[in-house]
Amino acid sequence: MGIIWTIIIGFVVGLIAKLLHPGKENMGFIATTILGVLGAVAAQFLGQALGWYQAGETAGFIASVVVAIVLLMIYTRVIAKR
Repeated sequence: MGIIWTIIIGFVVGLIAKLLHPGKENMGFIATTILGVLGAVAAQFLGQALGWYQAGETAGFIASVVVAIVLLMIYTRVIAKR
């Protein structure tokens, strides 16, 4: 059940990040889910490095959305250069 829950939360985080970030990204369901999951994982590692979270503790929802927005901004910059 853990992987399914991760996918669902990842999709919600990715969807919120796409809604808060201005612009049009041609990302489907899978790319949006991957964006959210990567945002959550990166927020967890960043939070542990800064001392916000302990090892084994998951990242907060807001931190996951913020990191997903940053990843989306990086994604749009890379795609815009093509």
